[in-house]
Amino acid sequence: MDFAYGLLDCDDVAGPMDTELDDAHTAALPARSPAPRGSASPVIYEALKQDILNLSLAPGAPLDETSLSERFGTSRTPVREALVRLVAEGLASTLPNRNTIVAMLDFASLPPYLDALTLMYRVSTRLAAERRTDADLDAISAAQARFTDAVAREDALAKLHTNRDFHLAIAAAGQNPYYSEFFARLLNEGMRLLRLYYRRFDDRLPPRYVDEHDGLIEAIAMQNPDLAEALGGEHAMQIVTQLQSLMVPGLGAHITLSARPA
Repeated sequence: MDFAYGLLDCDDVAGPMDTELDDAHTAALPARSPAPRGSASPVIYEALKQDILNLSLAPGAPLDETSLSERFGTSRTPVREALVRLVAEGLASTLPNRNTIVAMLDFASLPPYLDALTLMYRVSTRLAAERRTDADLDAISAAQARFTDAVAREDALAKLHTNRDFHLAIAAAGQNPYYSEFFARLLNEGMRLLRLYYRRFDDRLPPRYVDEHDGLIEAIAMQNPDLAEALGGEHAMQIVTQLQSLMVPGLGAHITLSARPA
């Protein structure tokens, strides 16, 4: 799912990419040592994925094969392979002129996305409480430990990945691969939104967000599906509420415009 970011539109960048614009975007990112032969494509993919998720590469930024091959010290072939993977994951988009850009953030699609995300939080935790095994519970707890460590270190990208892994471990405990696959898609597509969400706290998440995960684990361990579903829904709604306030902060309503007394 593509999300429009700010006032950008795909039509704004659908024409031929200007070489200077490509260089300006990529020059700002650190050059990397050439990767060993045969491993360049995965290295480039991981580096670009991190740049996109961290918003170092903004939505709509061009991903020029020539500039990227210079940045990574490789030929264009592994760059092209990495871009194909990013497109397949929805993190990049190929335009009609065959140029590739960082996928847009389309806020018009946000309401149905958040509806689906909230539903899957509820479904995954409910099924996990009904069907989990001891091994599933161990996997969920291990994922939570990694998330807790990332929060303590204030590592934004690690929080993105470990939060996703935690919720996917819960989904896996529900023993329905179709639900797990759909939830994984939603979580992957929303990682940049979650990055914006973390920025609201200057990447210092309040302890209550770790505590909410612990509450989910406890309900799943107790095999209480009603409680697990309720907690899953509440956890989703606090994220939804924060994202909604991020999109429409309403700061203008609190600005005083009246003249001060002489």
